[in-house]
Amino acid sequence: MAVINILMTDPQVERYDNFDNGETAYVFDRLASNGPRRLLEGPVCVFVDWVLEDLSGLEMCRRLRADPRTADAHVTMVLESCDAEDKRRALAAGADDYMVGPVDRTGILDRVLALGGGRMAQVSNRPFQLGDLEIDMTALQARWQDTPIPLRPNEFRLLRFFAENADRVLGRSELIDGLGKQEPPIDERTVDVWIGRLRRALRQVGAGDPIRTVRSLGYVYDSH
Repeated sequence: MAVINILMTDPQVERYDNFDNGETAYVFDRLASNGPRRLLEGPVCVFVDWVLEDLSGLEMCRRLRADPRTADAHVTMVLESCDAEDKRRALAAGADDYMVGPVDRTGILDRVLALGGGRMAQVSNRPFQLGDLEIDMTALQARWQDTPIPLRPNEFRLLRFFAENADRVLGRSELIDGLGKQEPPIDERTVDVWIGRLRRALRQVGAGDPIRTVRSLGYVYDSH
């Protein structure tokens, strides 16, 4: 089933149920100031509030455009009023569109469905680069100094999630959530198996062991 990712800065999104429409699943998730909390596989549509707790909606738009995970997302700024200057500033910051809040699940779905074959449908296939590591989204292939890393699908997705969250400690449950592995439930110790395989594959291509275990907390991919 194809997936459309709907990210929102509004915390009420955590109460929204996903929506299945034929062969397409519309998946809601919260967008934090440091970016998406899980892997984004498929088109992305983002709704950014004009005012956020820790930064402005305009700054959030700029961050989205600078982040390779969301650079090609369709971004809608949710304004507090129909102000012409606010609309101009939203578009200048990188938003594709705007709407006046408050919004609800039905309104968001209507807006996303109306986009049809617009920019949201264009999935970014640009490679993700982190030092000597390159992740080719189109080929589903990771390389270390141009040498292909032999990975199974779960380990490939795990490496991608680590790389996108480099230098940040990630617990087992956070890794499972980030990979979208909640249903059916996965035993947290399965993560250790995936990481063991990933470490062996990285050592095989001369990458050493950039994945560090942090006792009682989880794992971290060291970018340096």
